[in-house]
Amino acid sequence: MTEVSNLTEPTINDIRTARSAIKSHVTHTPLRHYPVLSELLDADVWVKHENFQLLGAFKVRGGINLVSQMSQNERERGFVTASSGNHGQSIAYAAKTFGAACTVVLPEGANTAKAAAIASLGAEVVFHGDVFERSREHAEEIAENTGMRFVHAANEPALIAGVATYSVEVHEDLKDIDVLIVPIGAGSGASGACIVTDALSPSTHVVGVQSANAPAAYHAWESGEFGIYPMSTIAEGLATEGAYTLPIGILRNRLKEFVLVEDSDISSAIKQYVHATRTLVEHAGAASLAAAINMKEQLRGKRVVLIASGGNITTDQLRSALI
Repeated sequence: MTEVSNLTEPTINDIRTARSAIKSHVTHTPLRHYPVLSELLDADVWVKHENFQLLGAFKVRGGINLVSQMSQNERERGFVTASSGNHGQSIAYAAKTFGAACTVVLPEGANTAKAAAIASLGAEVVFHGDVFERSREHAEEIAENTGMRFVHAANEPALIAGVATYSVEVHEDLKDIDVLIVPIGAGSGASGACIVTDALSPSTHVVGVQSANAPAAYHAWESGEFGIYPMSTIAEGLATEGAYTLPIGILRNRLKEFVLVEDSDISSAIKQYVHATRTLVEHAGAASLAAAINMKEQLRGKRVVLIASGGNITTDQLRSALI
């Protein structure tokens, strides 16, 4: 794991600046109320549809913000990153937008739809390693050998500021939110949600959720110690063996509650999203609904917002979830 000690969390002003920087490149995604989900949870349930975002996931907000801040010299060097999919799309799209070269390292066996999308954006796609951490190590080696600017998937304040803009939209579009439930993989989205919520709606209870089959961030949040944990989740957007210092530092200071859900519950939530919202949500994005169903007694009678963080699910994954 790459340790980073000299990074500081973005402020609400940094996030507002990011919003101005990215507004012409991304979509203000809808926040919709669903009676079927409200009846299911006996609560007032809303979904923030980042699965409707450009490239099908919230990550593009961060990539555009980061690359927009880079100097011409850094853009000429190009960018290299590692990803399980959506982050790679984000950096590839941002690099293309600003005329920079980009290489994305993916784990072998990565989501084929995401890999194809990254390649279609003009990035060089390299498959290396069985899990994300091996891909990240290889991306760092490429950066050292080529001079390209390595973009970490989580330890980047500009990424967090960029993805935090979806939470600004949530609190602008809906008031008196009791509970906001956010998926956690590397932790950029949840970190941003916490910073924004503390500034704009401090009474809102933010809950982070991760797969029980990839619990590294949960254990780091709980203990403050960074270890490597067995990782076997089918939710590639949550699939990390380790945790990352910048987002975990933010989450330990700000996140109110962190829960784990089983992969089977996530798959059931994908099916529930199809039934209740007529939309496709990938495994990582469905984790928030899976958590809400498990927390039904705690949520009863409250206004709840679920972050559907992405919709990049393959046909094979969808078929399996709908069985």
